Amino acid sequence: MTLLLWIPGALLMALSVYNFLTKKQETFKPIQSDYVGMYVCGPTVYDDAHLGHAKVYISFDIIHRYLRYLGYRVRYVQNITDVGHLLDSGEDRIEVGASRDKLEPMEVAEKYTTNYLRDMDALGVLRPSIMPRASGHIPEQVELVDRLIEAGYAYETNGSVYFSVEKLASYGRFAGRNIDDLMEGARIDSRSEKHNPLDFALWKKAEPEHIMQWNSPWSRGYPGWHIECTAMSAKYLGVPYDIHGGGIDNLFPHNESEIAQAEAAYGEGYANYWLLAGTLTINDVKMSKSLGNTVRIHEILQKEDPMTVRLLVLTGNYRSPLSYSEEALESARNGARRLTIARQKLMRYLEEKPSQRIVDHEDLDAELKDYRERFIEAMNDDFNTSRALGVLFDIAHQTNKVIDADATASSKLAGLEFLFHTMGDDVLGVSPRAAAHSDDVLQSVMDLIVELRSKLRSEKHYELADTIRSRLSKAGIVLEDGPQGSAWRIE
Repeated sequence: MTLLLWIPGALLMALSVYNFLTKKQETFKPIQSDYVGMYVCGPTVYDDAHLGHAKVYISFDIIHRYLRYLGYRVRYVQNITDVGHLLDSGEDRIEVGASRDKLEPMEVAEKYTTNYLRDMDALGVLRPSIMPRASGHIPEQVELVDRLIEAGYAYETNGSVYFSVEKLASYGRFAGRNIDDLMEGARIDSRSEKHNPLDFALWKKAEPEHIMQWNSPWSRGYPGWHIECTAMSAKYLGVPYDIHGGGIDNLFPHNESEIAQAEAAYGEGYANYWLLAGTLTINDVKMSKSLGNTVRIHEILQKEDPMTVRLLVLTGNYRSPLSYSEEALESARNGARRLTIARQKLMRYLEEKPSQRIVDHEDLDAELKDYRERFIEAMNDDFNTSRALGVLFDIAHQTNKVIDADATASSKLAGLEFLFHTMGDDVLGVSPRAAAHSDDVLQSVMDLIVELRSKLRSEKHYELADTIRSRLSKAGIVLEDGPQGSAWRIE
């Protein structure tokens, strides 16, 4: 059975997800009632992470957080690829990075793994339960390759081992590819060791100059890219497990090959639900190093608050493409400011007028329970963060409304803070506390502007006072004059 959330008077719909394996949205039913095993393809650590990585790993961070919010114990495994991911030229990406940076391959892997974790921490991405490295699991990969040879799905030639796609009738089904069609477009190289151009490497014999190599029954060499994910997910989650995630870019051949290896080695049933995040484009153009439009995470975080970047990702469905542009970034900035101002305003109010803290949804009144119900319904609809974020903005608006009315209903405000914490912090990871310094600066500046404008109005300089309000409005800040003075809010 799946976990369901109860709200008095109503049973919320169960979580449903779009499963790329079945090509339809379906109710999520984990193998164990209270536990979810999730594997997500991690980065190849030969360079700094970019915004495309932010799109994927923020998306799965939200999924990870929401599953925990629903009450599941989650074992989240995300690999680190530090060997075997080859360029079209046949060069290992880690060795390319080593040549570029004039470092040993493992120095490169260590450097960019550290940088990747630094960037994910800055973006508020929770650390996975386990982060296995491909280079640390060579025995498991060798064992799996040997198993595939014994089962008749792989063959050795000149010290390298390849998976024979013709031996598995289902190959290509996951990505919607037909083997005959793929064969027509395949490039045939008479010098190739492969029996079929579509066959993929499970183990590669290393050339003498290849720095990264290990012993195996077939040669000194290194594993192919696809084998690591199958081997490590099986080791830490077993087969089958609940969720396999990653970027849509890896649908074919990587994910297709993972499934082929697993079905050949363990029988049908590898991961029950396949969740894939959409791509990120720059002004609707695919991000690419060759085009020179790659935006690295650490570069954008020098200019933008991490909350802005998270909001940029959350405004769309995780499965959909996301276009990064100045307009989209400005919209995310404004949204971050609105949430930050409302939350900080609420926290200051509660510090000045403390009330009994709310720690359970049963203590919420009917209006606040409705916010929570709408939020859960949105997230249960394939993690619809856009709708869930809309609920959070409604809560921010309600917060400003209650405080501006100088309400004495402190329990209402305590309830709003509870919703901000559980839904905004715990699930969406958009806590404004990281932006407290910038918010304090904005608060100080706005206090000064309001004071000066009040003085102008008292001295009947109405035109100048109106100009100030108009300019602030264009910047997204609304000034409202009332009997008790002027108040401001982010629009």
